[in-house]
Amino acid sequence: MTHTALPCTLTSAAGAFRLRPVRPADLPLIAEWMNDPAVAAYWSLDGPAERTERHVAAQLAGDGRSTPCLGLLDGTPMSYWEVYRADLDPLARHYRSEPHDTGIHLLLGPPEARGRGLGSILLTTLADHLLRYAPRLVGEPDLRNAPSLRAFRNAGFHRVAELDLPDKRAVLMARRPAPPVRRTTTA
Repeated sequence: MTHTALPCTLTSAAGAFRLRPVRPADLPLIAEWMNDPAVAAYWSLDGPAERTERHVAAQLAGDGRSTPCLGLLDGTPMSYWEVYRADLDPLARHYRSEPHDTGIHLLLGPPEARGRGLGSILLTTLADHLLRYAPRLVGEPDLRNAPSLRAFRNAGFHRVAELDLPDKRAVLMARRPAPPVRRTTTA
């Protein structure tokens, strides 16, 4: 992934989707989302807002390998994303990584955004965009997180393996660019 891939404003089937780096003013909202039991079960960043702030601040102060982003749909904040170099992440010790693998973590914040297919729509839209810059995308949702697994499958990712990670049992999902369409000519 290159820095030219983010921030971005994309057209999705659900509306105008904008992904931009997290700002300090976004942290209370993200912490609120992390404390929703449906999110906390998989992200483990619930509790005091400082816990979420430390998690995001470490990425913002890091070496640029991970970009925490706020997702806005038609101008309304509604999702949190982490786009990262998976081949340079500790995750790479658990699977056969390839140079420039790009990882995606996501959560839909407000409860009303969930269960409507938005995860699949937005993940597809972002994946299509990122695959212009990265040779392969990966995600590692928790094995128990059926909605996330469904979103990845619906966005064109395929199941590669199950992984025992330090904090969860995960399903490694991957997606490559679609092969070019072959055109035939007729005489």
